[in-house]
Amino acid sequence: MQSGDKGELARIAAYDKPREMNAIIMINDNALNRAEAMDAARLTGKKLGPLYCVPVVVKDNFDTYDFPTTGGSIALKDSLPPDDAFMVQKLREADAIIIAKTNMAEWAFSPRETISSSFGTTANAYALGRVPAGSSGGTASAVAASFAIAGLGSDTGNSIRGPSSHLALVGIRSTIGLTSRDGVIPLIADRDIAGPMARSVRDAAIMFNVVAGYDPADPITAEGKDKKAEDYTKFLDKDGLKGARLGVLREFVNTKDADPQVIAIFEQALRDLAAAGAVIIDPLTVKDMQSHIDTENNCPSFRYDMAQYLKTLGDKAPFKDVNWVLENGLYGPDAKGGLEYFSAFPADRPPEAWDEPCLRYLDNPLRASYRQDVLDAMDTNNLDALIFPTWSNPPAHLDKGREEYKGDNSQSLAPSTGMPAITVPMGYSYGKLPAGLQMVARPYAEGKLFTLAYAYEQATHHRRPPEGFDELKP
Repeated sequence: MQSGDKGELARIAAYDKPREMNAIIMINDNALNRAEAMDAARLTGKKLGPLYCVPVVVKDNFDTYDFPTTGGSIALKDSLPPDDAFMVQKLREADAIIIAKTNMAEWAFSPRETISSSFGTTANAYALGRVPAGSSGGTASAVAASFAIAGLGSDTGNSIRGPSSHLALVGIRSTIGLTSRDGVIPLIADRDIAGPMARSVRDAAIMFNVVAGYDPADPITAEGKDKKAEDYTKFLDKDGLKGARLGVLREFVNTKDADPQVIAIFEQALRDLAAAGAVIIDPLTVKDMQSHIDTENNCPSFRYDMAQYLKTLGDKAPFKDVNWVLENGLYGPDAKGGLEYFSAFPADRPPEAWDEPCLRYLDNPLRASYRQDVLDAMDTNNLDALIFPTWSNPPAHLDKGREEYKGDNSQSLAPSTGMPAITVPMGYSYGKLPAGLQMVARPYAEGKLFTLAYAYEQATHHRRPPEGFDELKP
């Protein structure tokens, strides 16, 4: 990682709004002051953190005490949280500089595109007429265009891995329980994950070292207590694919609408993985796989989860029940359907206490069965990871985000099972549209994911910067 906050702020000014990318929605006015204070501290011999002066951007659903957190909603446009989200706090403690907030899909509802009622539409840095996916599209385009060294996103079904795939980034969704969601505006609390998005596997691992770990404010992290590795960069081995066993989930490859160019890139990735020493099991058979994919095992808890989040804002909360947003028309067209759907579920009782109880992750037999069948298949074949295209289609056109929404493969496996997943660049379709390779490992095997992704990255070096965002002249 290299730092240089003035350079990143200059790039934002030169490229973001002028090129109508709209990835950045708020600059942290205190960023340069903080950087200068750390430079002064360094000169006095003070030991600084591992992310000293590294510029980071943060998705607009992470609480920051020093500037607003809107969740992409105009109803929260002036909401100033009382403190930082856990991950933001950890970044600051590591002496990173939070330089800006990034745009997101309103309430994180959309995996397709990044449109908020608070700040508008974000474009894909690699093709400004294309979507960056959702809902962390602002972070993805910002990091891809080198507006920051890395960024934070959140992922309920797709929203770290999907935008990372569309922007040639590395994005990791951890095991449910290894990372905290405290201070992150929720979508579905027992599927939500927060984490880093970066331009290299090494940078993602460095960020993950800082933001992962136990947090008493997020009870699910009790499951992962003492399961975090001391240093995930120690897993980075360019020869890490030698002897690795990888299972291909053809359910996410040979789909009806898959784009031939993206699938051709994936087939080349299989050859590259094998050339680097991996053993490819193709296809991998998982018991009742299609049935698991098709089964609804999701608790529609957004309204309840939002009520819990709003309590953390104290007396400054602009409302207590997200149905107020619906009733007052404070939403964009893309968010209306989601708000209407979730409005029917209780805000005052957790899902397990509903008239028809909806069991959360740790107690949900459907999710446990799915996870066990996947693990059984991995054990039978002695696999290190499962692989498939993160998206089997290129990014949709910006004005056809809904109509061209096809190929999102992130929704069906990792969120339901709670298993960790990473996406890493695997090439470009149609000359310049990024595609990502997704790897899914056993619970708490994030180290293995970093090993495999790093070895593939080093063997292929697919990532290249987007055109039109050249280095600025001094």
